[in-house]
Amino acid sequence: MADTQPVIFVGGLGRSGSTLLERLLGEVPGVAPLGEVVHLWDRGVRADEPCGCGQRFSQCPFWTKVGTRAFGQWRQSQAGWLPGLRARVDRTRRLPVLALGLASREAELAEYVRSYYRIYTAAAEIADARVVVDSSKHASLAYCLAAIMELRVVQVVRDPRAVAASWRRRVRRPEDGRPMTRWTPARTAVHWLAQNLAFEVLRRKGVQVVRVRHEDLVRDPRATLARLAARLGLPDDGLAFLDDREALLGVAHTVSGNPMRFSVGPVEIRNRPAPLPRPQRWLVTALTLPLLLFYGYGLAYRRGVRR
Repeated sequence: MADTQPVIFVGGLGRSGSTLLERLLGEVPGVAPLGEVVHLWDRGVRADEPCGCGQRFSQCPFWTKVGTRAFGQWRQSQAGWLPGLRARVDRTRRLPVLALGLASREAELAEYVRSYYRIYTAAAEIADARVVVDSSKHASLAYCLAAIMELRVVQVVRDPRAVAASWRRRVRRPEDGRPMTRWTPARTAVHWLAQNLAFEVLRRKGVQVVRVRHEDLVRDPRATLARLAARLGLPDDGLAFLDDREALLGVAHTVSGNPMRFSVGPVEIRNRPAPLPRPQRWLVTALTLPLLLFYGYGLAYRRGVRR
């Protein structure tokens, strides 16, 4: 699969700003954002949830063409088999095995990655793009993909206290009104640490991993995106849609992700950290301290004000 269409994988813990970054990257000429491809089978093929364009997955012309090009068509049988395969090869608990490169379930891993390869290449052809963006986030999936195919990773990092505050909020999914998953601050801190450590190890294994802090992106979006584009080999002269306050977003065929994936038109870019009670702030700080300081965050949690 060395000749695969180049893929940019946006990784990091959820609620860290990955959807915002993907939407901005998706406006760069030659880049096609796909959303969280890891959930395509469950939420797209099975549940027929809306695409970022607003149409149901089964009715979206883009994804219909991708399915035809990649597999002949989207099949419910695959929607049961591939998530089962994912449960065997793409799990956070298997990160030590994947990081050490130990031989384990190689045939299943190859078949699993081949399904992503087909989706990426078909999507790139249908969108006439030179690069596709998958914002699936999970470090374990990044390890699976990088073991077999060419991959560039953008690691999105956000202050873990802001991430914990976001995970404890009550938010409903715009697709069906159901409440989104909530995590305790302690659980968020552990997952933040595990995911980001995994991407640090992936970088040491020789995979191109470019780190972007969410706070830098919202403070100076144009300059931050220009630097990122240059490091990824993308044109940095196609940022007319973006200034230091807002982005002008078009329709994106993103299969799953944060509700922001439905946004079209002018979108204000600003930091929106929620409050976090003091005992929970210090708990998260203590649990994530070494990496928190390494990423340049102070001991004090500042909710942030738009300059």
